[in-house]
Amino acid sequence: MKRQFPKVGRPGGARLTRRGRLVVVAGVVGVVAVAVSLFLPSFREQPRPPKQVTRPKALVIPEGWRSSQVYAAVDTALGLRPGSTRRAAVAHGPHLRLPVVARGNPEGFLFPATYPLDEETTPAGLLSYMVNTAGHRFGTSPVNAGAQRHGMTLYQAVVVASIVQAEAETVAEMGKVARVIHNRLDQGMPLQMDSTLNYALNRSTLDTTHEDTKIESPYNTYGHRGLPPTPIGNPGEAAMKAAISPPPGDWLYFVTVAPGDTRFTADFDEQRENVDEFNARRRSAAEDSEERTTEE
Repeated sequence: MKRQFPKVGRPGGARLTRRGRLVVVAGVVGVVAVAVSLFLPSFREQPRPPKQVTRPKALVIPEGWRSSQVYAAVDTALGLRPGSTRRAAVAHGPHLRLPVVARGNPEGFLFPATYPLDEETTPAGLLSYMVNTAGHRFGTSPVNAGAQRHGMTLYQAVVVASIVQAEAETVAEMGKVARVIHNRLDQGMPLQMDSTLNYALNRSTLDTTHEDTKIESPYNTYGHRGLPPTPIGNPGEAAMKAAISPPPGDWLYFVTVAPGDTRFTADFDEQRENVDEFNARRRSAAEDSEERTTEE
């Protein structure tokens, strides 16, 4: 379903070069001319010291970011080579306080928040901070009880929350999106969520083709029933609340036809009409964009 100067020293105290001393034999005037001409360029040609890169004092992780986005942001914030934090996640994942079923993969538990940074901050330490924060926010009795009411483990609740976070356009819609997910799971229907396909294909787009829905991946919720094997991003508390306490409703489908216009329904024919309207709006927008480009 459809839905980041060096200070220049004073020349007065400079000593003559070896070449300058040799010119003294020929005459004082020559010495002065050579000394000055040799002295000035020597200062201008000195390389400037490298700029000191100052770390930011904090790192903001937005709700819904995938682990790959978090890793890249940590690398940038700490001034590390790309891939450094990903390698740290692989090396230290088994030591993080994650559910056993996560198998050391912190996806879903890199809690979105603002994290302080200092000169001692390391990727491993920062990842541990994020996972521990998720444990404090998600590992509460109310959250566990809410997951159990829907026949889910805490890890499965995080998976649902990650889909809700990716699919809902606004916080107000999260509850209904979660209800659609639960209704489909209860009826044995495939979730058919574009967000899980996007995760499998490492992209983010509103356009899903028929070929996309045929890819072989456990994250293809068009071809596989049930939940994907892991979260598809890192949800916030609002998404988790929606996942464990969705409002009542019989909705099985939804589509965001236009910004601010997400339609939920239990009727397949109505859903098809809404999808047709969504596609028509997309085609019209693409044609308008092409016309503007041609005119320019």
